[in-house]
Amino acid sequence: MRKITYILSLLLIASSLSGFSQSTEKQPNILFILVDDWGWTDLSSAGSKYYETPNIDKLATQGLKFTQAYSVGPNCAPSRASLMTGKYTPRHGIYTVGNSDRGESVDRKLIPIENNTVLNPSFTTIAEELKNAGYHTGLIGKWQLGGKGKGADAHAQGFEHVIGGTGGTSSYFYPYNKEGKQSPHEGITAGPDGEYLTDRLTDEALKFISDSKEKPFFLYLSYFAVHTPIEAKADIIKKYKAKKGDQYHNNPVYAAMIESADQGIGRVLQQLESLKLAENTLVVFFSDNGGMGANTTQHPLRGSKGMLYEGGVRVPLIVKWPGKTKAGSTTDTPVIGIDFYPTLLEVANIQKPLNSESDGQSFAPLLLQKTTPTRDIFWHFPAYLEGYKGDKRNKDVFRTRPTSTVRSGDFKLHEFYEDGRIELYNIKEDIGETTDISEKNPAKTKELKEKLAAWRAKTNAPIPTKLNPEFAQPATTKSVILKN
Repeated sequence: MRKITYILSLLLIASSLSGFSQSTEKQPNILFILVDDWGWTDLSSAGSKYYETPNIDKLATQGLKFTQAYSVGPNCAPSRASLMTGKYTPRHGIYTVGNSDRGESVDRKLIPIENNTVLNPSFTTIAEELKNAGYHTGLIGKWQLGGKGKGADAHAQGFEHVIGGTGGTSSYFYPYNKEGKQSPHEGITAGPDGEYLTDRLTDEALKFISDSKEKPFFLYLSYFAVHTPIEAKADIIKKYKAKKGDQYHNNPVYAAMIESADQGIGRVLQQLESLKLAENTLVVFFSDNGGMGANTTQHPLRGSKGMLYEGGVRVPLIVKWPGKTKAGSTTDTPVIGIDFYPTLLEVANIQKPLNSESDGQSFAPLLLQKTTPTRDIFWHFPAYLEGYKGDKRNKDVFRTRPTSTVRSGDFKLHEFYEDGRIELYNIKEDIGETTDISEKNPAKTKELKEKLAAWRAKTNAPIPTKLNPEFAQPATTKSVILKN
């Protein structure tokens, strides 16, 4: 009996030590690199023959590349709000940038749902979670979720160190203001004339990493590139003017912006190596939405920024977690921006988060060469965007109109609220969403439409139903540059 008691005691001690080891395991640093309007094919490793991205391509050879990663919104504000909160857009009410009735009133059949432009401070962000768990948190670059005086700036939402913190920039050259006035970006009060914004943000990131060696850090490096204005350094533009493009990628200024961002990312990754932090740092490269149709094309995907077709929401995603991810690996498992919240909680080993209610699903198992349960993913856009130059095959969708979308397995269904139109595509067989199979496959159409309706009910997603008295004609195909 004594022998059994002794053995049980040893087992309890071993169990206790095991738990202690797990709880004190060093938390990894997290470097989250978010680029703006960077399309799915805007990498040389994604097949571009014109753009050059050697540092990001190298990151892909060292980590896991996601071939079917999605942003939650087709433009930046909803995507960023969902990234920070782990919530689908109906939860926070941020559907677009600015007002939801963009474009000419006579072209809007419905009165859109009013848009929130500020992330409600009642939401717990991933930055707050990590800060509460002992991380030093920093935002360098674009915020887009509310400014000072509204209780929703980056400081109020969990970031201790902020450089930038605005919704955009009117110039990429110091003082980053097209009117030549003082810099609009927090923490940048001086700089040499002509300094390039992407380079400055990179410099600030290097300082943050160097100053954060003593405790785990979360750096949200949110570059403004490659959002408008399309501006780049003259010497790099010259290089691409001398390089032959193709029908999809041929803008030398845009290509130069991409190269500057890639150079900056390379410098930041090298800093991790130099400070011997790389082995304990999770690195994420992600885009807030698809590429803007006026500047780049996402062939073979349909559409571009502002649309819920693949070109507007399928984006590049690379994750490197040394000792965890398999170097040079890929996964075709669909993931979406809300998934980062539970994933980063798991990566940081946060057992008791401030808010455990997320719409997302952790993809940490994928980083460990395991699988995740299959599930459906959704989009909701009860608003309007003005028209813009995009994929010339799809003149009828130059302007984004109130729409909800669901992807279930290989099938993707769009429901348009102006006329009740339904479109169904098999993404695996028809990645370009060229052939609507809703009439040929009524059973699948019914199934996905019911799933979409159930999800809208679950999330209290508002649908625009009131007719616009000013509506006078069908949608035009006028090409106007999308501003955000």
